[in-house]
Amino acid sequence: MSDVLTTGEAARICGVNFRTVSRWIERGLLPAYKLPGRGDRRVLVGELHEFMRKNGIPDHTLAVVQPRRVLIVDDEPNMARAIERVLRGAGFETAVASNGFEAGAMLPIFKPALMTLDLRMPGLDGLDVLRFLKKNELPEPLKTLVVSADSEERLQMALALGAHGVVRKPFTNEELLAAVEEMHVR
Repeated sequence: MSDVLTTGEAARICGVNFRTVSRWIERGLLPAYKLPGRGDRRVLVGELHEFMRKNGIPDHTLAVVQPRRVLIVDDEPNMARAIERVLRGAGFETAVASNGFEAGAMLPIFKPALMTLDLRMPGLDGLDVLRFLKKNELPEPLKTLVVSADSEERLQMALALGAHGVVRKPFTNEELLAAVEEMHVR
């Protein structure tokens, strides 16, 4: 690890949003400096660790990673069960959310390494979920695999919004597992 951290890197270590780190800096609670001409802030590792010690903040980089956790987001119960059956058979721990809102509520609790995401769902659809993820940095890394029969245009939109891969419905069990394994979910 470098001796100097961005606010995003400091946030991941503390398990908070980068805006929280920015507020700590603005209030003078966490020492930092600005890069010339850009205004981006940097935090020294030693200063961050001292701040964390004084404030009882655990180092989230040392936390036990929940390996091979997959959140399945699909409003069709039969499809969600099919995906779950394949992934559990391959040793993954799974949870199911039936819409985008439920997925957002489950992410900080279940802490998956991967989320399979249908695009067409009532309420918050898959593209809305991807927009949310793009705007809000999560404390844990998350890869997103779109599993959808949607149009090519919407699949490309999903990739542009940050999805890491796409599997078209209908798919074979082998295609799904290959795509998940390609995400390097440990």
